[in-house]
Amino acid sequence: MRSVFVVVFLASLLLFPVNGIRLFTEKVTTSDGDETETESDLLMKFLEAPEYQNGPQCPVLSKQTLLCDPSIVHIAMTIDPEYLRGTIAAVHSVLKHGSCPENVFFHFIASDSSLVNPNDLTQIVKSAFPSLSFKVYIFQENLVRSLISSSIRQALDSPLNYARSYLADILEACVERVIYLDSDTIVVDDIQKLWSTSLGGSRTIGAPEYCHANFDKYFTSEFWSDPELSRVFEGKRACYFNTGVMVMDLVRWREGDYTRKIERWMRIQKETRIYELGSLPPFLLVFGGDVEGIDHRWNQHGLGGDNLVNSCRDLHPGPVSLLHWSGKGKPWARLDAGKPCAVDFLWAPYDLYKFQGYHQQQQHQQQQQKQELPRFSFDSL
Repeated sequence: MRSVFVVVFLASLLLFPVNGIRLFTEKVTTSDGDETETESDLLMKFLEAPEYQNGPQCPVLSKQTLLCDPSIVHIAMTIDPEYLRGTIAAVHSVLKHGSCPENVFFHFIASDSSLVNPNDLTQIVKSAFPSLSFKVYIFQENLVRSLISSSIRQALDSPLNYARSYLADILEACVERVIYLDSDTIVVDDIQKLWSTSLGGSRTIGAPEYCHANFDKYFTSEFWSDPELSRVFEGKRACYFNTGVMVMDLVRWREGDYTRKIERWMRIQKETRIYELGSLPPFLLVFGGDVEGIDHRWNQHGLGGDNLVNSCRDLHPGPVSLLHWSGKGKPWARLDAGKPCAVDFLWAPYDLYKFQGYHQQQQHQQQQQKQELPRFSFDSL
C-alpha cells in the first residue's frame, strides 16, 4: 500500500505550562515484602494552547447562548484520566485547523465512577484552553454496566466507551446535532466541512463506510445461523463503519429511541454470543445499511494497529482530514516508550503534555522525524 506521509511542524507556538491532575500510580514494595500501588507525585502538566480566533467570515455569537445555538459546531467526546492526553490533543487540532474556532462547543462526557473529580477535569481543560466553550457532563455507568459483555480487548469493555449511545439523553434537548469524536483522533482540516454533512432522508447518523470490508466477521456464527437475528440485515446493503467519528442527528435519534434499540441488542448479546467487539456491533445492527456515507478522508482509522497487536500502519492512499489511532497502539504511549510509528509524528505537534525532559525528547523526535518523513504538507493531501 502506498505510504502517505505528512510533514510535521514542531514550531514553537508560544505555549505555557499549566498543572494537570495526578494520574499515575506506581507499585512499591512494603516492609513486609508485599507489592501495593500508590499514587505517584508526578503530575500531568499541559501547555496552554494559543488563542485561536475566528476568521472575518465567521458570525459573531454570544458566549451565553452558544450551548443551544444550532449555527455552531457541537462536538462530543469522552474525557477520562487514561485518555486525557489524547482528548486535549484532539481539541487542539480542531481549534488549530478550524475556520471559526470560537464557534465550536465541546461536550465532554466523564464517568461518575472516575477517581478524578469532574471539577478537576474542567480546570484542566480551562487551563489548556482558556477561551474554549465547553461543558463537562457526568455519565452514570450503571445505565450500561449490566449490559456489557466481555470483548476481545479489555479497553473496549469500559462503560464510558458506551457513552456515545446515550448522547441524546445526556446532552440538552436543545442540542439537535453533534459530531462524536474518539479521543485518539486528530483533525487536520476545517471541522466546519464535516459539520455541513447533510443527512439525507431519515438517516440519523453519518460516517465513512467501508463496503469492501468483510461484514460477516463482525458477528459470530451463532448470529448468522439464527434467521430471527440475521434478518435484521435483510434487504439492506449493510457496510462496516467506525463509530469513532460520527455526525449524529439527535432529534431523529430521540424520535427513533435508538438508545433503547442498541440496549436491546446488548441484552440479546448477554444471552447469546453474537459479536466480539464491544460497542461497535450494536451500532452496526441498528444502523447498518442506513448510514449517510461520508468521505473516507474524515476517518483514516486503524493507525493504532488492530485490537490485539500494537503494530505500525501506513496511511491509506488519498486525502486526509482526520487521523484516527483506533486499535491497540496509541501515539502518546509509543512516543513515550521511544518506539513510535512514523504516523505517530503526525500526532505529536498537537500534544500539549509537558513532562520532565519534555524539550529534550521533543528535539530527539524532531531529529528522528526528519530522518523518517519526507516533506509533504496537509494541504497537498
